[in-house]
Amino acid sequence: MSNHIIINIGKKIREIRNNQEIKLQEIADASQISKGMLSKIENGRTVPSLPVLLAIIASLKVDMRSFFDNLDLGEKKLYIHKKKIEYPLLEKEDAHGFLYHSILSQSINQCIIDVVILDLKPGSHRDKVTTDGFELKYIIKGQVVYELGDESITLEEGDTLFFDGKIPHVPINKTDSIASMLVIYFLIPEIGN
Repeated sequence: MSNHIIINIGKKIREIRNNQEIKLQEIADASQISKGMLSKIENGRTVPSLPVLLAIIASLKVDMRSFFDNLDLGEKKLYIHKKKIEYPLLEKEDAHGFLYHSILSQSINQCIIDVVILDLKPGSHRDKVTTDGFELKYIIKGQVVYELGDESITLEEGDTLFFDGKIPHVPINKTDSIASMLVIYFLIPEIGN
């Protein structure tokens, strides 16, 4: 399955769920997964196993054909070129003031690399999250305090942070201006999640 399909699956699940006005917890319960796992799938922080994906689609009460119809398959080229205006804005649940601009999602040897620019507004907030993979953060502009497990790490322009995404984490912008960072996720699908 191509990386474009994998990345767009979460968006499609969220779109269908929101259109049907179904709460995250309802689909999670019907799919026999946790609300947190469903949120991770919808927000591109983990890749569902096939049994989990099939359970979610069934809980949305849509048939397989309609779920996969119009799913962006991407083009097959030897390179990827995107203009800045083509970076879709991603909204992640319960992340207020977090503006994610998707640059690239690519599958390489059973690992998905997801690259985004995160603009973090002053006063933004969200609970700590985890991802099934590793994360690299590079501060483009501004200053961010990164809560990583029990530690607080101050990152300034040009600083880099790399860590296991399973450690609960959240960036915090305590300044009066937007902070921007390049974020690279190295997502590793788990069997039977």
